[in-house]
Amino acid sequence: MIMAGKLYVCATPIGNLEDITLRCLRILKEADIIAAEDTRNTIKLLNSYDIKTPLTSYHKFNEEEKGQKLLAELEGGKNIALVSDAGMPGISDPGEVLINMCYDAGVEVVIIPGASAGISALVLSGIGGRSFIFEGFLPSNKHMRREVLERLREETRTVILYEAPHHLKDTLKELYNFVGDREAAAIRELTKKHEEVKRMELSRLIAYYDENEPRGEFVIVLKGADPAILKQERIKAAEELTIEQRYEQLLEQGLDRKAAMKQCAKERGISKKEVYASLVSHTE
Repeated sequence: MIMAGKLYVCATPIGNLEDITLRCLRILKEADIIAAEDTRNTIKLLNSYDIKTPLTSYHKFNEEEKGQKLLAELEGGKNIALVSDAGMPGISDPGEVLINMCYDAGVEVVIIPGASAGISALVLSGIGGRSFIFEGFLPSNKHMRREVLERLREETRTVILYEAPHHLKDTLKELYNFVGDREAAAIRELTKKHEEVKRMELSRLIAYYDENEPRGEFVIVLKGADPAILKQERIKAAEELTIEQRYEQLLEQGLDRKAAMKQCAKERGISKKEVYASLVSHTE
């Protein structure tokens, strides 16, 4: 019986080629095949370290078809190193489909950790690393994009976003329109010669990039909303509604009738009995 090989998910440098682990170099040399997002890009890394392992392409446009072929190689006993153009495969890069194929087929998956643009930018920004969410690239679909931006308005955790230089200014303006003038950091060319961090309010970032054309790939680190300010905004918004309107709104949000009346009373500083009376009079 042939023993199945292993899929090694390898993090590669996000810029500086020295940011590769000794373990990753060994795996890339010992693997039977390297599955790369762009073989033209990966060959530069391999040439730098005199690695001769055969390359094959694996990207978002052939994930299913090529994934099946790679899985067959794994099941036949081959060891495969999976790499993206930069950083960790599966994080806004191809990899997730093949990894799940391996789990479904009982093929072992091994992680080879290393550089990650999102985490590196979060630490470099100094903006709240205790609790954060990773959003990657915002959806291109207008409806889905709006849903994400509306959700970020009330997100209290630090937010990590990726953006291309030709979309950066529009994205910063969208963030400003939805979340207000929050502090953020626009970080470009991580680990490269022209690495740069611009940390300031969104309005100032917009003004800066209106005068300085964005260059290089960007990570945006956005400070989370202040919980106290969010609470005040919610109370103010609730007070602008009638008791009946607020009650119906809370029911739509999933609260039961008793909880909705209690919340209405709390927000207005009145008793539940008074809320009930108002609701009854409104239906009469």
